[in-house]
Amino acid sequence: MSGPEGAVVRDDAWFDALFRAHSTAVLRYFLRRGAGDDAQDLTADVLATAWRRRDDVPEGAELPWLYRTAGFVLANHRRKGRPVPVAEIADEATDDEPEDLAVADDEVRAVLAALSPRDRRILVLHAWEGLDGAGLAEVLGISRGGADAALSRARARLREAFAAHEDGALRAP
Repeated sequence: MSGPEGAVVRDDAWFDALFRAHSTAVLRYFLRRGAGDDAQDLTADVLATAWRRRDDVPEGAELPWLYRTAGFVLANHRRKGRPVPVAEIADEATDDEPEDLAVADDEVRAVLAALSPRDRRILVLHAWEGLDGAGLAEVLGISRGGADAALSRARARLREAFAAHEDGALRAP
């Protein structure tokens, strides 16, 4: 699917391949975040955005781009239920995600609750979505080195939180 000078042609075949490769992963992203009955509609919104903005989708980093877009779509979806003054709408996707609510283990939930929303988001993107390195950097909108450092710091804080929990210093929410 390359055009003149090796450029990728973003046509129907490109979109069909993108859909086949990543639509299930995007749907699961929403399901893990409690989107329930709206997950399929939200997935369709992400894929429609990918089609409209197909020239912005980075070659080789399609899934991270879709996850980043999914974060924005989910944030917008959550805001629909309550009026938000225009001055208060964030430019970035919210880190206030309920994926820790889907974790059945009370101990894990308590430890995750002790972490910052950013650390939780990084760890969940890594553990549930399988992202690290360049993919994590794309979703977070930071450099590869910054993403690697953020993941390393989040892991260290997770170890510290588990140690505190085991010592009884951390109580379940």
